[in-house]
Amino acid sequence: MSIIKMYAPFFSASNWLHVLTSGKDWLIILTLILMECLLSVDNAVVLAAQTKVLPTKNEQEKSLFYGMWGAYIFRFIVIGIGTYLINFWEIKLAGSLYLFYLAFKFFYDQRHPQKAQAEEKAEGEKIAQHSPKKGKHFLSLFWRTVISIEAMDIVFSIDSVLAALAVSSNPVVVLIGGMIGILCMRGVAEIIIKLMDIIPELQPMAYVLIAIIALKLLVSLPPLHYELPNTVFAIIVFGVLIITIAFHFLRLKKHGR
Repeated sequence: MSIIKMYAPFFSASNWLHVLTSGKDWLIILTLILMECLLSVDNAVVLAAQTKVLPTKNEQEKSLFYGMWGAYIFRFIVIGIGTYLINFWEIKLAGSLYLFYLAFKFFYDQRHPQKAQAEEKAEGEKIAQHSPKKGKHFLSLFWRTVISIEAMDIVFSIDSVLAALAVSSNPVVVLIGGMIGILCMRGVAEIIIKLMDIIPELQPMAYVLIAIIALKLLVSLPPLHYELPNTVFAIIVFGVLIITIAFHFLRLKKHGR
């Protein structure tokens, strides 16, 4: 398959018009934005921490701005490739198993917090090793920080892109959802963190959704070939969100905490 055919849907005016005027597609886009915010808020905190090595607030904001544009370009490239690869049942199976693994790992870590903390500490040390360091360098500290943010963005966004492609096969829908999601997540990361502190059930809910997406991908494989309608999936997502919030306040009312 040629690169031109792979990325043609991105440059189709009729495809963009269809997506932008379709209520069903906007429902899916809102679903993707919600998932991006819930799954990536911790990543936003890590990326923000990367900028702390820069001496001024202006440079810190500029590095995140450039990093955001780099994230958009990377999403564009990966979504185009992923839209093509997701047509192969072997890739779908691998993606489904990986998403199930993410959900399982989250709930396993919740049951084994000490082991999870040790892994997080090791991951933090690994990230610190990739952080810009003082010394003789060809590039300035600012551009080394931007490159570091880009590298972290690439690692962090793979899960989100895979989950999004499992929800919608239209690359324009995935791109719009991802772009708005990145913008929202970067802009309101602190608000989302506070919201998740108030309603801690939102984090496990996000991984329940990951498991549902994995199941959606799995049942689309042979011999079942069952494609869950995107509208139904969006209703399930927002239904789970409403149930989670209701559960939180019922628990709060019952136990007072």
